[in-house]
Amino acid sequence: VQDAASSPEPGPGGDEGSQQRCKEEICQILGEIQAPLSPLLLRLCHWLLPKLLTRVFLGVQLHRGQLEMVLRAARTPEVPLVFLCSHQSPLDGPLLSFLLLSQGVGLPRVAVSTRTSPRLRSLLQRLGGIFLPSGMAPTWSERDEGLPGAVLDVYVQEVLRSRQPLVLFLEEPSAFLRLAEPARRWLLRLLRALRDGAVPDALLVPVGIAYDVAP
Repeated sequence: VQDAASSPEPGPGGDEGSQQRCKEEICQILGEIQAPLSPLLLRLCHWLLPKLLTRVFLGVQLHRGQLEMVLRAARTPEVPLVFLCSHQSPLDGPLLSFLLLSQGVGLPRVAVSTRTSPRLRSLLQRLGGIFLPSGMAPTWSERDEGLPGAVLDVYVQEVLRSRQPLVLFLEEPSAFLRLAEPARRWLLRLLRALRDGAVPDALLVPVGIAYDVAP
């Protein structure tokens, strides 16, 4: 982050003014990535979501043997869980978050598509959703990522160090079986964190969610 922040030329306010502007920009980027969790909203959704699911689905089937493996993996010390998921419906994220939380794995940080309205984005951030910062170039290029990319690198490292489960969707619902551009960016952060030794290892858990009829 310091390297990326020092690349722009200092402004007329001198080094001190430049540092203050840089801190403000970093805080703004972090605010675009995540927001503080809301315990009230989390409790409300934890109560409301099962009622919604019973109206939308006849039932939800979960493989108990695979769940036991995930629970054992979650108890591995100093090793975070990263869930790599297929993506067929906007309900995938809330459904997976509810299952992980209700089974004692913990509330995950879920990477959400940037094509979301500002109000919905704000709500999802309070529930654990994370987003790519808007300052990153639409077409991936390591050179163009600048300060937003550096802040995102550090953020992902801190999520992994704190052993918060991380959920990454590998494709968009409209482009099934094709790796989405946001997924490439998140996976790059994961690889860099492992390469730089932010965590000794990470457990990658493939997740498939299937619907009889996708909602």
